[in-house]
Amino acid sequence: MKIFKILLTLFILLCTFNITAEARNKKNTLDYRMEYLNLDWWNKYNDPVLTDYITTAFHNNQDLKIASLNVKQSEQAVKMAFAGQLPQVGFQGDVFRDFTSSTVRFGDVVIPDYKQSNFFLPLTMSYEVDIWGENYLKTKSVKKQHEIVKQNERASYISLTSAVASQYFNLVKFDKLIKDQEELVKIQAEIVRKEEIKYKNGLCPVTELMDEKQLLTQLKEELNVYKDKREVVARALGVLTGLREKDLNTMPRSGYETLTLLTIPEAINAEVIQYRPDYLKAQDYIEKIGIDARVAKRDFLPKFVLYGQAGFNAYSLGDIFGNHTFKSLLGFMPSIDLFTGGAKMARFRWTKLELEKAKQIYEKAILTSIQEVNDSLSAAKTREKNYNESVKRYNLENEKYTLADKKFNIGAKSNLDLMKDNERLLVADKDKVSSQINYLLSTIDIYKAVGGKDFTTINDNL
Repeated sequence: MKIFKILLTLFILLCTFNITAEARNKKNTLDYRMEYLNLDWWNKYNDPVLTDYITTAFHNNQDLKIASLNVKQSEQAVKMAFAGQLPQVGFQGDVFRDFTSSTVRFGDVVIPDYKQSNFFLPLTMSYEVDIWGENYLKTKSVKKQHEIVKQNERASYISLTSAVASQYFNLVKFDKLIKDQEELVKIQAEIVRKEEIKYKNGLCPVTELMDEKQLLTQLKEELNVYKDKREVVARALGVLTGLREKDLNTMPRSGYETLTLLTIPEAINAEVIQYRPDYLKAQDYIEKIGIDARVAKRDFLPKFVLYGQAGFNAYSLGDIFGNHTFKSLLGFMPSIDLFTGGAKMARFRWTKLELEKAKQIYEKAILTSIQEVNDSLSAAKTREKNYNESVKRYNLENEKYTLADKKFNIGAKSNLDLMKDNERLLVADKDKVSSQINYLLSTIDIYKAVGGKDFTTINDNL
């Protein structure tokens, strides 16, 4: 009874330890994934709807779930590799019966025909003594592969959150463009109506009326294109966030006026590439292949396996735990491959070549990273300039429309001319909206290029 209580207590303690460890691992997993999500960065755009979409994608997106599952699989691979460094203990019993058998001789001793049962119930142990550290290096190599898989997961988070933000900003852009375009179509339809009246009264040629009608068809075509593009963007955003069942009209979004334009730095230190997942992956891959090369080299050395058995051996089931039935053995087995057809040498040379290739991949990752950072920064500066120019053009067009409205109020300008001035103002507004969203999209490109870091303060941390 006392032994039972002790075993029960140990079982409860082990269960409690496992539950606590699992909860701790789950919390740590969630913490690093939230760090990958980087909500503090996305809050800089001052749009809670955007951060809601990103959080929704965090919970629903299949690519993120696949990336997380790959990390969990990699963790199990590390555990399997580490298990190779430990002794292996198992049970392999042997229960058989010899029926009437032929005569057996042991030298001068002759055993005539006999029959008997045999019960052999041993625990078997084997352990490869890691004298050269080969098994340790194999585990270390798998750990490096685990780091590569984690960088793949981080890259998935950067790519997905950037894609969500880009599609959301495009959705906001098309909302505004459609609103302006509908107003343009409405004004142009009224212009056509007035031109028809003028034509009927002989105040304008038919070509002028036809030009206005042609412009109306062009504006309607452009409106249809905007609506189609908005549906495409909305569907893409729905797939990214897992909200595919939502209707376009029920998908929330803010107005483009509320979005905050981030300040672009004059330059970004080249050391910023150290945060990029592809750079870190290339670095880890070199280290992994270097370890694999050491493993391949040590594979030429002899191996030493310690083995043993301990159990009970009896010839009747009733005597299995009786006196003189305990049996044990211990052995030490050295082994070395004398001829493998050149397989080990080929593997060693292959690993060395892979190491050279890994170095080239690393060098390419550095050059590509610097190029992408510089290209994204240059493109962002250009879009910033274009946005500033579009704002100036819109302000000038707005001033012109204000003056035209004053002329109309004093009778110095016709209503038809005022509507055309209004159309030019709406076109300038569309250009300004497009330039503003393009500017926002360029900041996302910089964010991806610097490895998912806040590029507005990243130079301060280097």
